[in-house]
Amino acid sequence: MRHPARLGIALTIALATAACAAPAGNDSSPDAEPGTAAAPSSSLTSCGRKATFAAPPKRAVALDQTSTETLLELGLQDSMAGTANLKTKIPAPYEAAYAKIPVIAPKIATGEQLRSATPDFVVGGSADLFTKDRAGTREELDALKVPTFVSAVDCPAQNPAGRTPFELLFSDYENLGKVFGAEERAGKLVADQRTAVAKAGETASKLTGGTGGADRPTVVYLYSVFNGMPYVAGRTGLPSEMSRIVGAKNAFDDVDEDWPEVSWEEVAERDPDFIVIGDLSERGRPGDSAAEKRATMTGHPVVSKLAAVRDNKILEVPGIELDPSVRSVHALGLLAAGMKDLGYVR
Repeated sequence: MRHPARLGIALTIALATAACAAPAGNDSSPDAEPGTAAAPSSSLTSCGRKATFAAPPKRAVALDQTSTETLLELGLQDSMAGTANLKTKIPAPYEAAYAKIPVIAPKIATGEQLRSATPDFVVGGSADLFTKDRAGTREELDALKVPTFVSAVDCPAQNPAGRTPFELLFSDYENLGKVFGAEERAGKLVADQRTAVAKAGETASKLTGGTGGADRPTVVYLYSVFNGMPYVAGRTGLPSEMSRIVGAKNAFDDVDEDWPEVSWEEVAERDPDFIVIGDLSERGRPGDSAAEKRATMTGHPVVSKLAAVRDNKILEVPGIELDPSVRSVHALGLLAAGMKDLGYVR
């Protein structure tokens, strides 16, 4: 059930009250870990900002699909007061839990939409969700005694040097598990995903051309096509780390961005051994589907001549899984299996 919008002083008082109130009784979710409601106080530092919790949050709001699915994977749907910014369909394993959560905004939430849910904790996958014209700044929410969390993957300046995107994701799971008293479930998730990453990493030792740097197959990750121009994975995006794990090389590793816009001629110049297409069919924009991306490449006078296109050395993965999320290990597994199918792995 949605809460009516509250404005002015009433909104501020309600939000601050929700943030400070301790839960009554032991009404923990059946999916939560035993003892969740009685968990001791905890604290964390997220993206340079410290937050302390006297008790596990009971009215958490997730500002994006990535954060929503992480909380659902941890079994925390009964501790959530809202979700927003759904980009694709919720996976079947999460559907029943997701149906319990109010959608405060179909796209990016505004400050008014967020505060109408009277949250006691706000979680976002990226720092740009916390701006004045969106959900409000983290400083503004702090002043209302509402702690915030930003995925460590989006905070490179605050992270220890050398930590991989997957390690940063795992730290997110552990920190959220600690805050909600769901450490056991978070620990199992980390262990399972570490195993999946290690399994994909076995690919690197089985390359048909050897494991030397010069022998690694090169790959272009085509995320989207907007106004006819391709957006591909650069050095700082998750696909570069995925490539390293499986023994491939991202062809645009020299571009210091997550998803830079490039030209089709630049793609042709890199002449990748194979191409990974991010299928964003459910987002519904022109050029989002895998079929449209294939058609664009086969119809391009230059790109169509690439061996990767002519010989159909193209893999398709869900586009949302190419950004850091609880689902990313699935795309990593598809990449490892696809390289074997294409003949790059023994």
